[in-house]
Amino acid sequence: MAIMRSVLFVAGNDKEALDEALTYGADALILDLEDLVPPLEKSRARRMVRVNIKHAGSQGAEVWVRVNAWETNMTDDDLEAAVCEGLTGINLTKVAGAGDVQRLAWRLEELERKNGLAVGSIKICLLIETAIGVINAYESCAASPRVAAAIFGAVDYTRDMQVKLTPEAKEQQFARGYVAVAARAAGVIALDAPFLNYTDKEGYVHNIAEGRQLGYKGRMIVHPSLVEAANRLYAPDPEDVQWAGEIKKVFEEEAIAKGKAAIVYKDKLVDTPVYSNALDILANQAEIDAKLGISIQE
Repeated sequence: MAIMRSVLFVAGNDKEALDEALTYGADALILDLEDLVPPLEKSRARRMVRVNIKHAGSQGAEVWVRVNAWETNMTDDDLEAAVCEGLTGINLTKVAGAGDVQRLAWRLEELERKNGLAVGSIKICLLIETAIGVINAYESCAASPRVAAAIFGAVDYTRDMQVKLTPEAKEQQFARGYVAVAARAAGVIALDAPFLNYTDKEGYVHNIAEGRQLGYKGRMIVHPSLVEAANRLYAPDPEDVQWAGEIKKVFEEEAIAKGKAAIVYKDKLVDTPVYSNALDILANQAEIDAKLGISIQE
């Protein structure tokens, strides 16, 4: 899986904001053609997005474009502008079900062929942000091999549910948990909803910890000051990495090499599931290190 700890959204018609965004080290930048762009600026934003896609990826970030939902009748124009060399993928909004995803996959294949790109190279990230979208989340995530990630959109979800968006987020509990489970079941990355009160650093840290326990691997970010904390907090804890390295070594030397399936290490039972968990932690850290260009010394 790709590393998507921080997914920073930038208005597609704001070159200055894009230039600033490049300095924050986000894993992915999403150039927006939807909510961050007013109606009269849509055409200009499309032109600017196409021109700036390679620039957006110049510091190593994946480059995505968020397009308007199918129901707006603007999606085709957005896709025509966005699909070109340098694009990682399309972020589709208001995903209601598998049909929305399959329609996008079909259109992407057309545009890949038209633009001389490898068929299947453009990935899809879903924005699941309505009641029907949540109910159909697994089917949507599994609808195409292009789907790489799914974002839970809390703001539009609470609006659709006609409930108040609160800092405690109790009104989001079911949907937030279900989207994470659906994404995991489909083998795609679950990305958490944006944290709007960007000055509340303590609340942000708590919210990330809560989301990680639900299975989220990163999040949608609308203010660049939150990127650094996301990159740090969605990475494995250094103590866990150290523990995982110890478990891998001792289990391979004392269990696997001697034909055993379990050992005792530091007064705790270490069996195959514990070993597998350690390997997962090390693999996650290795992916992050590779992204950052850090060589791993054995």
